[in-house]
Amino acid sequence: MRLVFLGPPGVGKGTQAQLLCKKYSIPQISTGDMFRAAIKEQTELGKKADAILKAGKLVDDSITLGLIKDRLQKSDCKNGYLLDGFPRTIPQAEGFGALLKELHQELDGVISIFVDEAVLIRRLSGRRSCPKCGKIFHLESNPPKKKDHCDSCGEKLIFRNDDKPETIHKRMETYRTLTEPLISYYKKKNLLFEIDGDQLIEKVFEDIVGVLKK
Repeated sequence: MRLVFLGPPGVGKGTQAQLLCKKYSIPQISTGDMFRAAIKEQTELGKKADAILKAGKLVDDSITLGLIKDRLQKSDCKNGYLLDGFPRTIPQAEGFGALLKELHQELDGVISIFVDEAVLIRRLSGRRSCPKCGKIFHLESNPPKKKDHCDSCGEKLIFRNDDKPETIHKRMETYRTLTEPLISYYKKKNLLFEIDGDQLIEKVFEDIVGVLKK
């Protein structure tokens, strides 16, 4: 099963990705994790990406696609994979399409999860994160047992800048400008499955599995 996940920040892609990867025994691949692994392993592309990031610049598409190519050829991808956070733009999608042809692979589907923006802002602005172990809580749906402290390690929880309303609006605008056009792009290729994310986690997962079975 080879999948791509689309959706704005806070839509629940991470949760659904974990459930799908467990069901289909495939790895979840994010560009962030991929960059960190390549930099840690000091691969040729990893060194280039590290230098660019340290300079405060964005890694160009050619390097990103090179890292994707290396990652997709690893043994844990033999049964497929789920790409989360890539592609982000039409040029990346076009480059990825050419890469798939080179690897003699085809996508099984592109899952686009949608939720009303007001719901997303409420979801994200209620998140609190543990700076020590990384665990995430939500003031409404998953509050910590002890106010403002992590259940796992006891560290005081923080309100990340990324989750503040003014930052969320900027992130949403970036998503609409750069990534949302991919919905039409993949719809024209008959690869897109649109899923209502404003439901219980179990129901969203059930809907995704349902469309993939078809």
